[in-house]
Amino acid sequence: MAAVHSSALDGVAANPALPTPLLVRLIAFDGGGHGPPFQALHRPGLPEQAVAAVLTHPVPGTRVHFAMSGQADAEQRARLAHDPSPRVRAAVADGPEWTHDPRAKVDPLPDAVCRRLLEDPDPSVRSALLHSRHLAPTFLASLLRHADPAARRAALRVWDDLTPHARTTLLDDPDPELRRSAALRACPRDARLTAALLDDPAALPEVLRRGLLGRADAERFLAEGTHLVELAGNPSLPADLVDRLAVHPDDGVRLAVSLRPELTEAQRAAIDFTVAPHARGEVDWVAAGIADQDVLRRAATSAHPLLRRAAARSPHLSPDLLRLLSEDTDALVHNHLAVHHPDTPEEVLMSVYARLGGTFSAWMATGHPRFPREGLAARFADHPDGIYRQLTVRDPAAGPGLIERLSHDPDVWTRQAATRDPRLPLPRLRETLDLPELAFSAGANPALPPVEMSRVMDEAGVPV
Repeated sequence: MAAVHSSALDGVAANPALPTPLLVRLIAFDGGGHGPPFQALHRPGLPEQAVAAVLTHPVPGTRVHFAMSGQADAEQRARLAHDPSPRVRAAVADGPEWTHDPRAKVDPLPDAVCRRLLEDPDPSVRSALLHSRHLAPTFLASLLRHADPAARRAALRVWDDLTPHARTTLLDDPDPELRRSAALRACPRDARLTAALLDDPAALPEVLRRGLLGRADAERFLAEGTHLVELAGNPSLPADLVDRLAVHPDDGVRLAVSLRPELTEAQRAAIDFTVAPHARGEVDWVAAGIADQDVLRRAATSAHPLLRRAAARSPHLSPDLLRLLSEDTDALVHNHLAVHHPDTPEEVLMSVYARLGGTFSAWMATGHPRFPREGLAARFADHPDGIYRQLTVRDPAAGPGLIERLSHDPDVWTRQAATRDPRLPLPRLRETLDLPELAFSAGANPALPPVEMSRVMDEAGVPV
């Protein structure tokens, strides 16, 4: 029975209705040296009593989990910046690995806290900070003159926001690797830097893709036949050389040419290229113009599937472009709309869910604010496919009797969805606490009485 109690306890830890006294009791749990269930630490809006219990918890892993919680605000996580454990401080520096919704933004730590972590005596803490995805641009820019070249290198992440003087400072840095990285940032507009980088094997593929190439160098690499995919996408490549690469025997080279921004639709159509069914549509010039309506219109109205997929990754599509891509027959276009756009139509979200139920994209679709709710019970309660019967629980019109019936459904995910629903009658909810595959969902049900939550804790050995 211990496994059942453990599963039910994990559910209780995730229960949004868990009273504060029980939450504090659970967070203080030693868990045999493993600490409390991580669900108790990855909750939005932890009350101060619970945060205080985390900060003083004897198990470092508990403090690590909280430091990496995408649900905790930056000020709360920052309170662990003085923790005695380097592992905890490194977790604070690195920041959240995941949130409950990847569309959510993580607030960066205050600059003052980052500066303190950057001077931490433990190198793992300093390294974690510099590799964090959650640093404020102001802090990154402030690293320009730091004594550590790794810190100065981090300033390159805000290259476009730096002043000309700051960029020159990085281009003249005493560290050769940093100078190379800065030159690669600057080379799209600097032919001299591009020519110098062509002699650096480590920089060659990137500079051929992005640098401001002279004609002689472009012809030389075309003749040598090296890094032609990168060369084919270079924005400065002369038009006649683009034409030569458009008929190159290598399909990858032709595909790279087909994605060039200056081509007309007729020119794209004249190129014989192949697009892999699951290629995501990562196109540099579309990503750079992710909020530029002219760029998005050119990509969204293209016959090229990779350009339409790239446009569908933008949350800034105008209503007419969103409507156009919603009618697209390309499945990945719909996948990207379901993940990235706040106004994706219900029918697109439903089509993604129906096609991909159980996958990340389907989960993102059901978490979308426009995913339908009303009418799902009438449509799907008796559907032969459990993927659809699960949706019944989302309907506010589904009554307790239907929810109880679905808690006995042959499909385990449907049973779990019904068991987590607060409309499930209490006698059945109590039963499901003792069923291994439903114990977590029962523990997480907001209608579970606090006395039952306390009982789960008692049986799992959580001290009062």
